[in-house]
Amino acid sequence: MTSTDVPRTAGTGRHETAQRLLDSSAMLSYDPATEVDWETPLDKDFHGASPEWSTLYGTSYWAEMSPEQQKELTRQEAASVASTGIWFEMILQQMVLRDFYAKDPTDPAFQWALTEIADECRHSIMFARGAEKLGAPPYRPRKLAVELGRIFKATAGGEAAYAAILVAEEVLDVMQRDWMRDERVVPFVRTINNIHVVEESRHMKFAREETREQLEGAGFLRRRINALVVAIASYFIVSSMINRDVYKHAGLDAKRALREAKANEHHKAMMRSSCAGLMEFLGSCGLLTRPALVFYKRANLI
Repeated sequence: MTSTDVPRTAGTGRHETAQRLLDSSAMLSYDPATEVDWETPLDKDFHGASPEWSTLYGTSYWAEMSPEQQKELTRQEAASVASTGIWFEMILQQMVLRDFYAKDPTDPAFQWALTEIADECRHSIMFARGAEKLGAPPYRPRKLAVELGRIFKATAGGEAAYAAILVAEEVLDVMQRDWMRDERVVPFVRTINNIHVVEESRHMKFAREETREQLEGAGFLRRRINALVVAIASYFIVSSMINRDVYKHAGLDAKRALREAKANEHHKAMMRSSCAGLMEFLGSCGLLTRPALVFYKRANLI
């Protein structure tokens, strides 16, 4: 049977989606080693991210900072987001590998899973080189997040794995769509963001399809448990994006910066607006339960 001959079953939509994604990947993928300008020295006249996405934008501290300090902060914050992206992409790869272990390798979904893992490997190397070029240290999530991530990657499956993947990818996607279009952002970072946005759009499509597929026939208790698991994972992913050490490395008063960042309503509003579509999707899947909402609100995602 060819893919067009397969009877319409629960898995056919997944099969067809995976084949379309494989075709798209064959037509449009990038090699960051050659696409990104790694040779030109860092131009410090540019930001590392759109200033409006800085955790201090709109605060009194931001208004007191010189343009040079503002640019350095956005470079450190962009590097921190990239480092968090590497951490989660390593979790993602292990969850996907576990999910497809010993399954049918002729299935387009199996082949797409390996394609996605290959993409994530390239992205992680690209993010690592980008953070280094931005002049940042190796930012890592706090120890609790690392250890919880270790448990999550070893145990999460089904809709818990794919919905958490979707949250991480969608939040990054909205940020990076702004950054890649912003001429104030250093050109090599804009290229990195463009590559990631194009290739992650396929990953998000598959994660949505898998989340829906895995939830078919899920009972009330399973749905509520996994709704909470996804929300907790989302909280730790999002709260790990900006390492508190970025302020020190940007030459700021770290205590004051952290205090003003935590109270920054502008940044909270940016996060909430970026996640409107994601929250609508999770709600349509029955994953926005009352306990889950507590963690999404703490992460300023809703």
